[in-house]
Amino acid sequence: MCGRYAFFSPVEAVKRVFGVAALPELAARYNVAPTQAVPVLLETAPGNREIALLHWGLIPSWAKERSIGNRMINARAETLAERPAFRRAFRDRRCLVLADGWYEWQTTATGKQPWFIRSRDGLPMGLAGLWESWRDPASGDTVKSVAIVTTDAPGTLGDIHHRMPAVIAQEGIAAWLDPGQRGAAALSRWLVGMDPSKFDAWPVSRQVNDPRHEGPELVEPVTVG
Repeated sequence: MCGRYAFFSPVEAVKRVFGVAALPELAARYNVAPTQAVPVLLETAPGNREIALLHWGLIPSWAKERSIGNRMINARAETLAERPAFRRAFRDRRCLVLADGWYEWQTTATGKQPWFIRSRDGLPMGLAGLWESWRDPASGDTVKSVAIVTTDAPGTLGDIHHRMPAVIAQEGIAAWLDPGQRGAAALSRWLVGMDPSKFDAWPVSRQVNDPRHEGPELVEPVTVG
């Protein structure tokens, strides 16, 4: 699964990697948690990419209550085309959640040890996401929300945790964001776990367990064992 991540890349790196012309002012974040507003890359028209802040925890358009999103922070790649909560978004509303790395918790004899995992090239990543627009029946407010797609973690990444966010390869970004691309088979090819050699991973402080903790020290390596 993906329940916590970090995003701290400078503006120029984000523009270069994702082909976006302008960014809103975004503070560096080292402990992004569910229910928070997260930066997401959308293709609003052919060739026009924009970054928006969406609520992390997908609220289906048919939901009666906003709280259902608390249980939908992730969407399994294997069942996107089948589950009622995700199948329309998979077809029509795909996005990228911008991240520099994510945290996973490895079960050890002394408890769960958090690890930070990031791209070996040090560049920001696009985590596969699905978004929805929901209207609160009580207030009339519209909430846009997102779920991060997860897939099986291969090799050494699977030794840390059996699931990982689906990282969209650079060559797959255009197809994943293209609202005209609706074929489940063609889209699913980008949702497999990437080669573990493309990532670095190291144990970090258990301070990251508490979303109230924030700062670059959370991604620094620690000695365990």
